[in-house]
Amino acid sequence: MADASKTNPQGVERLGYLGLGLMGTPMTGRLLRAGHQVAVWNRSESKVAPLVAAGARRTATPRDMLANADIVFMCVTDAAAVEDVIFGPEGLAAASGAGKLVVDFSSIHPDAARDLAARLKDANGAGWIDAPVSGGTKGAEEGTLAIMAGGEAADIERARPYVLHMARRFTHMGPIGAGQTTKLCNQVIVGCAMAVLAEATRLASNAGIDAGRLPEALAGGFADSIPLQLFVPRMVQGIHAPPLGHIATMLKDLDTVADVAQATSTPVPMATLAGQIFRLAKAARGADADALEIYKLSAAARRADERP
Repeated sequence: MADASKTNPQGVERLGYLGLGLMGTPMTGRLLRAGHQVAVWNRSESKVAPLVAAGARRTATPRDMLANADIVFMCVTDAAAVEDVIFGPEGLAAASGAGKLVVDFSSIHPDAARDLAARLKDANGAGWIDAPVSGGTKGAEEGTLAIMAGGEAADIERARPYVLHMARRFTHMGPIGAGQTTKLCNQVIVGCAMAVLAEATRLASNAGIDAGRLPEALAGGFADSIPLQLFVPRMVQGIHAPPLGHIATMLKDLDTVADVAQATSTPVPMATLAGQIFRLAKAARGADADALEIYKLSAAARRADERP
């Protein structure tokens, strides 16, 4: 990795953020409130304007951003979107990357992360950290995200002061791709938890007890967890805006789990079942619906059972 002090004699890193969606917007906001200068770019101008009003600097293209930033953060939908931002017209690869660092918060296949990092390094010399996040929009707004990272140790430490404005913990898990693999483990747990909590909440409701009191009743017991305390009230009250995450995103990650599991001869029966439940939810509720709307699947099943 090139010495950043040679790029910036004063040691002040210039920051950029690409992809201003549910996660990128609040994460960028936290960098701005911490006093950093941040250049921003997004495909749709409507998401750029509020951050520019808050002090961010608009850039015309990803290429322009890397040309004028030392560390570029990004969070986009999937591997195809990451590739387009890097290698598409006026992408990051078109700018000189010597001494620069790209930190990708997107959740993509570990193989894709390794491939994209190697190709970018060959194209312009930029370094890479794959750093998928967990904690949802609430964590992004409050700066309590858990971020799991893959990359060179020196690059991780270079990015750490900035990442910790956006996250509670930033854990180096190994070489490039390790962050993405760790995120898949996270999604096995979270995806299954969503499905199980929807099942328990619907059982409580159908049996005639106040499902909204489950978090209180189970607090401190073996069933207690952050998902229990956060997800169940939203399911019971029908709070789905802003979404904690889209059904399509969870399904994408669980499908990736299945692919990696096959490649590593790992049995994942629970994650596979959760993936199928989310596939049903996508068909019933739509790809962009809140992932917690899987709770509504059991309600639909009960109504079908009650039909004469």
